[in-house]
Amino acid sequence: MFKSEVGLPEPLWPRGVDVQGEAAKARRRLLPVTLFYTTGSVVMLWTVARSGRSLTVAAAFALAGAACWTLLEYLVHRYVLHGPFPDGPGPLRHFLHRRFDHLHVEHHQRPWDGEHINGRIGDTLPFVVMLGGLAALTPLQTFPMFLVGLVQSYVIEEWIHHSVHYYNFQSRYFRYIRRHHLYHHSRHGGRRAYGLTSDVWDIACGTQADRQLGEPARERAAMADAARPPARRPSTGERRLRRRVFARGRRREAERPGETTH
Repeated sequence: MFKSEVGLPEPLWPRGVDVQGEAAKARRRLLPVTLFYTTGSVVMLWTVARSGRSLTVAAAFALAGAACWTLLEYLVHRYVLHGPFPDGPGPLRHFLHRRFDHLHVEHHQRPWDGEHINGRIGDTLPFVVMLGGLAALTPLQTFPMFLVGLVQSYVIEEWIHHSVHYYNFQSRYFRYIRRHHLYHHSRHGGRRAYGLTSDVWDIACGTQADRQLGEPARERAAMADAARPPARRPSTGERRLRRRVFARGRRREAERPGETTH
């Protein structure tokens, strides 16, 4: 399916989804991304510390990278993941159509599907390599540390997004961001609430959740229902024990005088 042809579909909330299994599937996609980028960031931090460069400047650039990520996540989510890229004449339009027009459709159709919650290394590595090449031309405590802040904020955002879809933490921030993102997945919110770690840029750009429509009760209830752990299937031994207890009870009823069983 392509966004330029069908748009983004309304979410499906089927009963009986193994949410724990889907969460495990999503974690298997996310853990390599986390280990790869975090290892690179730690190496860069160690290199800067050993170089004797200003740690204050390094920290300032890392914080600037983290702040820049909040805008970048908004722009990518709104204009790339939600943006249509219709096919057309010319190699550029055809490339954009094949590369971006299908993105995010499955995630909105099946918000519980672990295959479409988080990205893989290959989704972001080309851009990180390009930025890393530029960073190599600058002092260690400047743009390389900016890139560390940017990349690690991406990793944090991916874990927040993962948690919003699969867990129900009770911290004030988590309740706020979960309500915000569930609104985005509601039938009202497909063109609002693009921020994944906050609604700061939604407020600045006029795409904040419409509180007059109320909270996404249907989606919240559906996700809560799906999040209930599936009933554990009794083991073979437990089933045999239940059959023996049931048969013993039937025999005792049959042995009582003047009583019949049905």
